Amino acid sequence: MANGLYAARKFKHERQKFRWSDRYYKRRLLKLREKADPLEGSAQARGIVIEKVGIEAKQPNSAIRKCVKVQLIKNGRQVTAFAVGDGAINFIDEHDEVMIEGIGGRLGRSYGDLPGVRFKVIKVNNVSLRELVRGRKEKPVR
Repeated sequence: MANGLYAARKFKHERQKFRWSDRYYKRRLLKLREKADPLEGSAQARGIVIEKVGIEAKQPNSAIRKCVKVQLIKNGRQVTAFAVGDGAINFIDEHDEVMIEGIGGRLGRSYGDLPGVRFKVIKVNNVSLRELVRGRKEKPVR
């Protein structure tokens, strides 16, 4: 191992080489997060509702969580998004345009007792889903 007066270049090079064994560094530099992410790194995305699905909650909970299958407009990928709120699913119909965002779980993974659901619906036909559920706004007819 070179330890001399002019060894700094070699040290620097070795450090850079060994950084690749750090998995967080590697994932960041190769941009694996963005490549695997259906939203491609953005906070929100629009999509078209393909079908409504009920997803069973994981143990120990027992419920059927109301979700929708959404095809994203920007890249055509299909994702499952959770309809948040009591009776919220009734405001969402097939072929509606919805806006989805991450559900806020750990590191972009699924959230709570919803297996494989990583997104939630925030708008339906450009109207906030929360406002619809609370009855402050009406869903536009298109």
